Amino acid sequence: MRATDACPCGSGEPLGRCCLPLHRGERQAVTAEQLMRARYSAYAIGDLDYVWQSWHPRTRPAVLTPDAGLTWTGLRILDTVEGQPGEQTGEVEFCAYYREGRRSGTLHERSRFAVRARRWLYVDGELFD
Repeated sequence: MRATDACPCGSGEPLGRCCLPLHRGERQAVTAEQLMRARYSAYAIGDLDYVWQSWHPRTRPAVLTPDAGLTWTGLRILDTVEGQPGEQTGEVEFCAYYREGRRSGTLHERSRFAVRARRWLYVDGELFD
């Protein structure tokens, strides 16, 4: 993807003005939702380093392995609880849409986030069927 392409997170902004500066460490997410969108974008463009770095060290896996057959196709935010500037925790419920070969699907999750060292980090999430 190019910086001028629409950001995969669905904000309507170009990637270079939306999530890419977070991926590059040029700025930090200011809300839990912004971090969630940046993580989705990182998955969508294959930046697993950002996904790993934005994961809380107590809960992140040792290694992330890309799923070459999976293409992320869209994101819809369903709900947010807290997660605003100055707060220490937050939750974001979302649906992330994907395609795997000819099959399409939805990942429905309520993610939990926490601030550590003045940075929002993904802690864990509850998946829904």
